[in-house]
Amino acid sequence: MVSVIIPALNEGATIRKVIQRIKQTSVPLEIIVVDDNSTDNTVSEALKEADRVITSSKKGKGISMHEGMVAARYDTIVYLDADILTYPKNIIALLSDPIINGEADFVKSFFDRQAGRVTQLVAKPLLSIFFPELEKFTQPLSGMIAARKDFLQEIEFENDYGVDIALLIDAFAKKMRIKEVNIGFIRNDMQTLEALGKMSRQISRTILQKATLFSGSNLETLSDIQTISDEMDFAIRESILKLKKIIIIDINIILTVDFNHTAAALYNMEHRLMQLNNTYTDKESKLRKTASLFKGRSLPELQAIADTISFVPYSREAILQMKQNGYICILVSDGFDIVANHIKNKLGFDYCFANSLKMEKSIATGELEFPDYFNDPDEPGTKYDKSAILKHLTVKFNIPQKNIVFVGNTTEDIPMLQACGMGIVTTHAPVSVKLWADKILPAGSLKPLPGLLTGNEKGSSLKNNSVKYLAGIGIIAATAFAGYYLYSKSKKKAGIPYS
Repeated sequence: MVSVIIPALNEGATIRKVIQRIKQTSVPLEIIVVDDNSTDNTVSEALKEADRVITSSKKGKGISMHEGMVAARYDTIVYLDADILTYPKNIIALLSDPIINGEADFVKSFFDRQAGRVTQLVAKPLLSIFFPELEKFTQPLSGMIAARKDFLQEIEFENDYGVDIALLIDAFAKKMRIKEVNIGFIRNDMQTLEALGKMSRQISRTILQKATLFSGSNLETLSDIQTISDEMDFAIRESILKLKKIIIIDINIILTVDFNHTAAALYNMEHRLMQLNNTYTDKESKLRKTASLFKGRSLPELQAIADTISFVPYSREAILQMKQNGYICILVSDGFDIVANHIKNKLGFDYCFANSLKMEKSIATGELEFPDYFNDPDEPGTKYDKSAILKHLTVKFNIPQKNIVFVGNTTEDIPMLQACGMGIVTTHAPVSVKLWADKILPAGSLKPLPGLLTGNEKGSSLKNNSVKYLAGIGIIAATAFAGYYLYSKSKKKAGIPYS
């Protein structure tokens, strides 16, 4: 059995066809797509064919490769690129057979195309100096490889263009049996000059670092001439920059059941979760203690739990329609980023804001980090406050709060409902929360939501935020009156005179 791992970033146009081609093999396999937080339809297309789709905890091919390996069930692992439509039908057998048959521990592919410029001008000259035994490989930068899982578990994955050459060097350093196989004719797109320059810098840096590590030579001078590449951030699409409307949806509106409760039930931790919820009153402490329950759990394991939770009907369709109507769609969560980002990608949200569950080698440490956007920028040092996200978004997108819609359901969401331009809750929300909403969404489906935003869908409605304020005053007055009435009645019943 073989685990096929396909890291993918914005490969919606090809990913499904690639998987269909891979499935033509006779080798028993599982196919895992590791999405690198794509902004297109990569996830929705991959879900139609792959056995599993997981979301990488951090941007970068190396992280995606490592987390795919952690999720893999089998001992032989094949990595393939997500954008090549000309793989031979027996690509899996070509790469995995040498390992399965005991002929090799690590398999590197080469194909019928002249080696690229980075290979000829950067990789091979450096290999000839520092690792001459590896210069013989036709295409040392090829990303189509196979390896034993126990080898991959022992090494560190580079997280940039250097990951593929690093794996080859590590296999050589560990005296693994390395075999190079021809996988036929492969056609892929040429990189831009900017991308080639970035690739060259990262690959040369990796080779020099490995040479320093394994040879003990002093390469400080050579290392100093390398340009340190900036971490690649997600580029905001130009079309999004022009938009002037935002909708924020709390994750609990989307999920039919709570993630933490589902995971706690699976791990027999329901009593511990209930206990800490009753013990800790402030939000920050409660969230930190909840995170500690998941220490030692892997990213694929936690995302697999999220995959068992169904979404409210029409979630994906509603998000797509709102994006078509000009809204930036944002998912917000008090929970873990590795879960929220996974859901964001499955449903097609533009952005996700959640707390960071710290991971080491894709395993949760039990620690939680609170991003700056959950702290009030006007009051540094304040405690955790989910509603602070509104102020950050007004700055990030240069958009007034009156153009922001928020959809939430709990008493903790009241500050968001108060501060945004339009607040929406479902019919399942408590009465005290409904009083702060502008519109009420029928529970059980997101299908009416786009219509509520445009006014084409009927629903309960308040006028504006001043009405929210008056409603709040009203409920306080009503509560006070009810309390006074019950107090007076009890005194009268006891025969105590009114003061």
